[in-house]
Amino acid sequence: MSEYLPGLAGVPATKSNISDIDGENGVLYYRGYPIEQLAEHSSFEETTLLLLDGELPTADELEEFDQQLRKDRWVKYHIEELMKALPSTGHPMDMLQTAAASLAMFYPGNECLTGKDVCDDLNYVHNMTVKIIARMGTIVAMWEHLRNGYEPPAPRADLNYAENFLYMLNREEPDPLLARIMDVCLILHAEHTINASTFSTLVTGSTLASPYSVIAAAIGTLSGPLHGGANQRVLEMLNEIGSPDKAEAYVEQKLANKQVIWGMGHREYKTKDPRATILQGLVNELMAARGDAVNPLMDIALAVEKAAESRLAHKGVYANVDFYSGILYNEMGIPADQFTAIFAMARTAGWLAHWREQLGDNRIFRPTQVYTGEPPRDYVPIDRR
Repeated sequence: MSEYLPGLAGVPATKSNISDIDGENGVLYYRGYPIEQLAEHSSFEETTLLLLDGELPTADELEEFDQQLRKDRWVKYHIEELMKALPSTGHPMDMLQTAAASLAMFYPGNECLTGKDVCDDLNYVHNMTVKIIARMGTIVAMWEHLRNGYEPPAPRADLNYAENFLYMLNREEPDPLLARIMDVCLILHAEHTINASTFSTLVTGSTLASPYSVIAAAIGTLSGPLHGGANQRVLEMLNEIGSPDKAEAYVEQKLANKQVIWGMGHREYKTKDPRATILQGLVNELMAARGDAVNPLMDIALAVEKAAESRLAHKGVYANVDFYSGILYNEMGIPADQFTAIFAMARTAGWLAHWREQLGDNRIFRPTQVYTGEPPRDYVPIDRR
């Protein structure tokens, strides 16, 4: 009988050369480059092209890719009309999954996905990838206006990805520091090996479903609080605690009741998530730029992290990427329920890199199971039961 490992823990599901994690030392690599170097020196556009193609682009290659992204930011008015018909109280992730799936209706292009020896046309894969990534930021920003009853602003081709997103979200020219911080956040969230949503990408892609369906499936997976939805829960947790002096008792109570402390722990890391360290630095940088004004939530977060670390460090449980991203987005004036949608628009880069890799050597996923049901038996007519 096959060995059953809950959640496929530690079971290799694929081969990939896109990203890697050194969990013992808390290091994340994109195509061999440490995330700290990319966060400091790269851009979301360059990092995306690195993930897709495997190498840092030349200046001409990056310029061409950037221009493609800028050209494809607009969405047809049908998409906007569909979004207007959605309940304004709906969660942005539910909207995003709906809108992403609907793109296939208005931007068809699945003629390559027809059989076993398909999609060796890299132009097809590249073009579909660019169109999806370009429109994800537009859709997320549009929703903030549509759900409040306003027409969203049109995208601007004179701004980079992060700048355009903030412009569309806030309807004003973005502050350069906030735009750079957003760019770094997009880099940090772009890829992270075979997590739940990326595995969903592989499974859906292996059936030769359209890339829109692939992304819609990944968005649905990311929406759960045990995956991307945790960053919103962190903010809710900090507001619930209320003040730093209550953090220790809160952590004690959660541990005693065997409940989750949101933003703490990661299956891959046995030390602090390197993305959390970078995000914490960005919060401090933003606070310093605002005259060393301290966000009350930051003080609570530091107290929670200290209390949790003193009790859980011996188990390898430290702050993960979700712990500080919510605080940072909150300080940038972004609504809490949009946090995970921003995560999704960044992670689309990694998802589509894995989609491309999957198509390069495709085999449909068909795992087995350990059957725990009844032994073979005969049907009993209803009048004899």
